[in-house]
This record gives sequence, C-alpha cells and structure tokens, in this order.
Amino acid sequence: MTQRAKNPLRDERDKRLPRIAGPCGLVIFGVTGDLSRKKLMPAIYDLANRGLLPPGFSLVGFARRDWADQDFGQVVYEAVKQHARTPFREAVWDRLSEGFRFVQGSFDDDEAFDTLAATVKELDELRGTSGNHAFYLSIPPGAFPVVTKQLARSGLANPTSADEWRRVVIEKPFGHDLTSARQLNKVVNAVFPEESVFRIDHYLGKETVQNLLALRFANQLFEPIWNANYVDHVQITMAEDIGLGGRAGYYDGIGAARDVIQNHLLQLLALTAMEEPGSFRPHALRTEKIKVLEATKPVEPYGETTARGQYEGGWQGGQKVPGLLQEGGFAKDSSTETYAAITLEVNTRRWAGVPFYLRTGKRLGRRVTEIAVVFKRAPHLPFDDTSTEELGQNALVVRVQPDEGVTLRFGSKVPGNTMEVRDVSMDFSYGHAFTEASPEAYERLILDVLLGEPSLFPVNKEVELSWEILDPVLRHWASNGKPDSYPAGTWGPDSADKMLARDGRHWRRP
Repeated sequence: MTQRAKNPLRDERDKRLPRIAGPCGLVIFGVTGDLSRKKLMPAIYDLANRGLLPPGFSLVGFARRDWADQDFGQVVYEAVKQHARTPFREAVWDRLSEGFRFVQGSFDDDEAFDTLAATVKELDELRGTSGNHAFYLSIPPGAFPVVTKQLARSGLANPTSADEWRRVVIEKPFGHDLTSARQLNKVVNAVFPEESVFRIDHYLGKETVQNLLALRFANQLFEPIWNANYVDHVQITMAEDIGLGGRAGYYDGIGAARDVIQNHLLQLLALTAMEEPGSFRPHALRTEKIKVLEATKPVEPYGETTARGQYEGGWQGGQKVPGLLQEGGFAKDSSTETYAAITLEVNTRRWAGVPFYLRTGKRLGRRVTEIAVVFKRAPHLPFDDTSTEELGQNALVVRVQPDEGVTLRFGSKVPGNTMEVRDVSMDFSYGHAFTEASPEAYERLILDVLLGEPSLFPVNKEVELSWEILDPVLRHWASNGKPDSYPAGTWGPDSADKMLARDGRHWRRP
C-alpha cells in the first residue's frame, strides 16, 4: 500500500475541521428537569444539525414518568423547537429521533436499571453504538452514590471490550465542603476511573473563556505586563438580575459562594493567573491550573475581606420584585446568602501582592460575567488639566456573557486647546468580528465528552483545592450571624463596597 504523500495545506485544513464523534449514545438521568429541557436536548440537536454526531447516535431518557418512547420524543421535540440555536430541519430530526428511547424507574429500582442495560445493548445492535455510552447525571448530588452503584451493579459502567468506553458526566455542585467532595470522589471513582469522569462546568465551555487563553498566550502584547509589577488588582464578577423563583428548595443551605465561587469563579481565576502550559493537551492545562489553586488562599481577617448579603424587595426593570424571604420555600430565618464576595491572594512570583476580588449575586443591577484586570496608575501625570478623578486606571476586561468580547480602557486626550486626558474604551465584540456563530457551551462540552476530550473538565484535585480555598470563609460566615441585606436592582450590600474601600479601591460598574 502506498503511503499518502504529505500535503501541508491539506494537513492544516484537517486540523481546522471539527472533530466528529464516533459511534456512541448518551443516557440522561434527570431528563425531566429544566437543564435537560433548556440546554441538553437542544445542544444534542444542534450537534446533530452541525453534522458532529454519528448517524446512529442514541439518546435514552431515564425518569419516573410513565412515558413511552414516543412521549419522550415529543418532549425532546418541544424542547428543540423552543430552545435550539440552529434552524430546525426535518431530515436531521427524523434521523436523530430514531435513536430515542425512554426507561421508566426510580434510582433505587434494580429492575429499571436492568431494563436500561437491556435497552443500551439493544441500541448497540440496532443503532451501531458499539458499546460506547456516556451517562449524564443531571440530578441532585445526594443521588450520585445510588446511581453510580446501580450503574456498576447492572454492568452499565463496565465496557465489555478494550475498544468500548463508558463515561459519566456530573453537574455541580460537587459536594458542599471539602469532606463531602472527597467522599463523593471516592464513590464515583469506585465505579468510574478518573479519566472517565467529566465534571461539567458550563462556564469553561463558553467561547470567551477559551479566548482568554488565546488572548494571553497568542499575543506578545500582554505577557510583559501580566504580573504584579503592572497589575493593581483583578475583579471577577458573575452577576444575575433574576431572583430564585422556584429554585428556593435547591438553593437554601447552598448559597452564592458554594453555587458559583467554588466552581465557576475559581476556575476563571485559575485561567487568568496560570502560567503558559507547554501544550494545550489536557494534562498540561490541568497541571498549570492546579498550581494556581495550590497557591491561592483567602485573605484574613474574613470579617473585613469578605461580604455576603440577601436581596430585599425593590424595583428592577421597571417592575417591583419580592425579596428573598418573601419568595416561597425559604425559611424566614435563613442565613443563606444570595450575594458573596471574597478577597483572595495567589502566592506566586507573578501575582504576589495582587488581590483577586471575586463576587457573585442575584437580583443585581444587570446580568453580566466578566474578568477585569485593573492596572496600576501611571506614577506621574504631567498634565495640569487632568485629575485622577477624570483619568482612572487602565483595565482589560474580558466579557464572558452576555455580550462576549474584550474591552481595553485607557487614557486619551480630549479634543481642544487644553491638555486634558480622559478615559476611553476600545471594544472588541465576537458578534461583530466573526461571521461564525459561537456554539452554546453545552454543545462544546457534550461533544468533548463523546470525543473523550477532557481539557475543559475539572479533575478531583481541582475540586478539592477549590473547597480548601472556600471552606475557611464558609466556616467564618456560619459562626457570625446573618448576611447583610441589599435592595433588588442594586450591586450588593454596603459591606461589599467597604471591603474594597479599605484597600483604597472600588468595584467596577459592569
């Protein structure tokens, strides 16, 4: 057989082509929930519509509902029509829906899992899924142990040959503290080896988060100033303008810090502060992120370097909205925070002395997630007509959502006869710069699961280090009364402003 001659142009083209998943199927536990309906089902259709799923792909739903396969198919159809990103095409839908199956049962039902095992085996024969199946646990963390044990008992977790794979996908929160996270890791790893465990953090699937890596490591412009010599501080914000609504039962006892800081924001911190990896292979990326998390500590005293709050009723978007304790499902004496802010330090040569301020909250001024790298002021301003009030600090802001892009704030001369300098912004927007539409985060992450590409998924060590960072703050809060209050539509409690004011700084207004 003659070897194909090397063609650099063709090889480069092949690298840019999207990878297509091989024969496989996906089983979703918790298939009746909002996450499945609004994100997972539409993402699966969008992948199929883009030609990234195999022709025989199968989707199995598992829940207590008394549904036939056709009923499940109708639920998926309605979810796709309402929430899919790409246009609906009958030919794509017809081919995809042939692989839909539904299994009724509860998590402790041996017979139901035996039926699921038989269904998966049948799909291997009818759809050619080749024994390759991922199990998506879109369920409360408390159900992880029983489901993983059922997957082991029924044989679903065990490939029958070296050519097959079985993988498990786990949604946050992964534990509620370090001890529970370690216990969950033991339970899951007793059934699935660590390389087969995919812990979903949908923020890591967002285009702009990955663009942060490109911004840092593909451009010589930023590397010389990306350190404590030039950076004054870093602010990482995830703000939501909605309240809890019907999620009170899930949220009470968890709170903003466990829900967002432990996973999303600490992952964003790691990507912002990490050193350049030797390659973008999974092991190299994870190694650098772990180094950052190992060097990260909360700053004491926690009474001055952290803040927490609960939203009260107020006006938002021209409408009057209720406070947290007026919403159903929350105890009147609840100390669960809906706003959390903490100060962290990264004890490395690059970042020593640079505070990282992380904040998240509900019912804030607007929905936005951003990373703001704020630089030190110029040591001298020779402009008589310019004051430090008019000219702020240079800042590089990476907007993760909703208007994905990057903004650079710097000083520029005001037109006229005087030498007056004011802040201006130079803005890059994904929506205007590229004709290609960004895939939804769950599209990218589900495809990575099916491809066995673990770069964007935290491993045991990252999860446990994140809890080590947050646990001391949570213990302090648990023994120091209730959160402060803040009106809906504002940017958090006064204690959060005082937290930065003690350092002579202030929060950015996104």
